[in-house]
This record gives sequence, structure tokens and C-alpha cells, in this order.
Amino acid sequence: MKELEKTSSVCPTCYQEGTLKKIDATIVEENGKVYITKKCDKHGNFKDIYFSDVNLYNKWIKYLVTGSYAPDVKTRVFDEPALYDKHMSQSVLTNLLVTNRCDLRCGYCFMNAGASGYIYEPSIEKIREMMIMARNERPMGSKAIQITGGEPTIRKDILDIVKMAKELGYSHVQLNSNGMKLAESVEFCQALKDASVNTVYMSFDGVTKETNPWIEKNKKAIENMRKVNLKCVLVPVLIGDKNLDQTGKILKFALENIDIVRGVNFQPISFCGRVTKIKDDKREKQRVDYVMMMEVIEKEFNGKISRDDFYPVPFVFPVSKLIKMLKGKSQVEFTAHPGCGGATYIFIDDNGDPLPVTRFINVEGLLDFIDKQSQIKGPLKKIRVASAFLKNIDGFVDYDKAPHGFNLKKLLTDAAIGGSYDSLRGFHYKSLFVGSMWFQDAFNLNVDRLQRCVIHYATEEGIVPFCTYNGIGIGDKIREKHSVTIKEWEEQTGRKMKDDLRKDVPLN
Repeated sequence: MKELEKTSSVCPTCYQEGTLKKIDATIVEENGKVYITKKCDKHGNFKDIYFSDVNLYNKWIKYLVTGSYAPDVKTRVFDEPALYDKHMSQSVLTNLLVTNRCDLRCGYCFMNAGASGYIYEPSIEKIREMMIMARNERPMGSKAIQITGGEPTIRKDILDIVKMAKELGYSHVQLNSNGMKLAESVEFCQALKDASVNTVYMSFDGVTKETNPWIEKNKKAIENMRKVNLKCVLVPVLIGDKNLDQTGKILKFALENIDIVRGVNFQPISFCGRVTKIKDDKREKQRVDYVMMMEVIEKEFNGKISRDDFYPVPFVFPVSKLIKMLKGKSQVEFTAHPGCGGATYIFIDDNGDPLPVTRFINVEGLLDFIDKQSQIKGPLKKIRVASAFLKNIDGFVDYDKAPHGFNLKKLLTDAAIGGSYDSLRGFHYKSLFVGSMWFQDAFNLNVDRLQRCVIHYATEEGIVPFCTYNGIGIGDKIREKHSVTIKEWEEQTGRKMKDDLRKDVPLN
């Protein structure tokens, strides 16, 4: 066993008993795999998988970076102990939970009104306050928001909420949905489009009815979105003994619908919410890490897509540095911990086969070049950068292997001169984003990862990191404080919560 990092975590058994106890932890290599190990003086030793391939861990961890900002993000809520002193990464994406009601009952869901016994559904006035709080975050306000639940479309004022986000200055608005309502109505899809939803973040756990009971509804939702040109990202929750084998098939489905499906964001199951108290043997069977996911993809595509094509989130940090230098003001910084996720872009080659961007672009050389350009100083720096791009950029591309019509020089020169991520949209719209975010739980929590979280919740109690909110249950306490009982809600609304449940599809 080889020690790779020292960090801290929490005792999962203390957590299950209702106490958040910080303990020392170590990242270790053993037999080519990487684990997080820790010991509680009361409950003994714990060990959980971190990376099933030490080579991928070594490739990703070297991109660990610390950003320029120490944002006003909560490190403690209520009387819970603080696990660290200061947050180190800004809000790249703000989650805003608008209801915990849902018309389905997924067993792995982070939250469920029926199971919790209360309804969390802030008023539109309170939602506005939370949106403004996130926009006013210092030193840099959030620019992207995901409206989530529960099932957000169950709210009758969901379109007003989306419009409000745009009016308050969010440049990117995602709607997290199971897709059922979108499958019902082209008109609703058009209304979302008209309200300026940029992307629908749609649950999609497989291509068979066994793994995804709502597959036909998902397909109908995509068909309806296609009619109005509303883009979506598929979001599969991967569970080891349930649908891990579907990973490659989901990716194939996305490629077949690349005109509307702009990405797939795989989410290995996180043992929080209703599944916190799962038994060890079942947790081990269901646990999925990035490598397990990638192994299925490699097999499905016969190596045409592999783990070598994926890079961690902070790999693109030099782009932020370059744009900041050119524009002279702060930019969104992708400074998540490398363990928080990784991605690649898949193009379609002239034969109709998947072609990862890494197969025709020297991405490491390119990002190193961009990093060097970000360090240029002087009054003519924009001209010097543009000149350097024109002179050198084609050297990073093998145009014999690239898709027909691909022109990196034009894409990146426009981005450098324009000084905006918007200039890169042509790149995104000709490829499929394939990524994975593995959210933490009490069993595998790495506080160093948590401290660098870039996906945050806007709540009544302040800005809270994702894995604090869900992974260690702070969100449960926030929602409970700002909720009413189901009985109270039913009395106030004159409705029954059970009437939310769909009658045309299986519920779980």
C-alpha cells in the first residue's frame, strides 16, 4: 500500500447516527487501484474506492489547481461543525431547488417529499431572493443556474421562474427534469424555448425498459424538443448492479440524436438521501467509479473511445486565464478538484464513427500553449496572442484525421479576439460532450475535493456546496426548516400530494 495524499473526511457511521465527525483520511494505491481510507476512534477503519486505475488518477491529479477567488460560500450551516475554513472555488453552476415534489418515485433520488414527510416549495418571491443572492456572490456572481427539484415542471409557475432567471442576468439556464411533461406537449417545449431555457438536463438511466421504465417517454420528449430545436443533456445515474452495462449504449443513443442531445453527463450513484443507510455489501455492489464507467464505454466502442480521451475539469483552467488576461476582468474559473469529474468531446468522422477530440488534436500541447499565452503582458498583448494563434495553432491538429470542415484556427482565434466562451459555441455544437460527475457521500468524502466544489446550491441559509448539501445531509436540514408538513400543504392548497403521481408510467 502506497500513500498518495493526506486529507480529511467524516466517519460514515457517526453520520448515520446523526453526528458529523471530521476524521483524518488518506488516499492510497493498492494493487493498481486507488482508495480513500480513514479511521474513526469509535467505529474503526473504513475503505472505499477512489479510482480503479492508478494511471488515470495520476493523469488527472496533476491538473489540481487553486483559483483566484475565495468566494462567500458557507463552510458551516446551523450548528454543524465546519469541515474546513475557507471555500476555494467560485460558483460555476448554481443549483436552485424549487420543489421537492415529484410525479415519479426513483429509488436513488436525493430527495422525496413523500419519504421526508414535508413539502419544500419556496414562493416565487423567495426564489427571486435566492437568485439575486447567487448573482451577487462575491467576488464574482454566478452566471449559470440549474432549476432543479424534485420535478420542477410540476410547478405551475415554472415558466415564470425561468424568465426571472434570465431577467436577473443568468446567461445560462438549465432545467433539470425527468422529461415526462416535455413528452406530453410540443407546446410546453416551445414555451420553455421561448422562456430562454438553454438546456434541458434530462434523467436517462438506460435504453431498455428494465433499466429505464420511461424510455419511450424520454424518446418522445426528445422528439418534441427536436420540433422546437430545444437542446438537452442526458443524465444517467449509474448503479453497479442495475445499469452500469448501459453506459456505452446510452452514449450510442446520444450520438444517434446529436442534433438535440448536446451531451451526456454520467453520475455514478452517491449514497446519500434515502440510501445513506445502505448495507456495506450492497453499497460495494452498487458503487461505480469513473474507471468502471470508462471500461464499459471502451468495450462498447472497441477502443474508439477510451479512458485516455478523458481529462478532468480543471484541465481547461488555462482558457479562463487567457480570457481574463485579454478582457482585463475576472472570468469563470473551472477549478474543481480533479476527482470531481472529467470529460471529452466526441465528433462524428466522415465514416459515421465516433471520433474523440483527442484523436486529432494534441490537447495537452494546445492547453500548454494557451497557458503560455495567458502570461503575455503589455499594451499589444491581444494582437500578439492573435498572431501566435495564427502562426502556431494548426500545429496541434492532425487535419487528416479531423472531421470534414473542422477549423480550429478560426474557432480559437475568434475566441481569443472576442475574449469570450461564446466564441467557442461552434466547437460545442458540432460535437457531443461526454462527462461524468461523481458526487461524494459520507463513505468517500474527501474534504479537499469538497473545498474546491464549483457546483453550489442557493438556499435560504446562503450558498452551499453540492456535496455539503446532498452528500452530508445539510440540504435535508435546510429544506425541513423551510417546509410545511404534507398535511399543512394539502390544507393550504386544497390538493392531495398523491395526485402529483403519474398514472401513465411506472413510478419507480
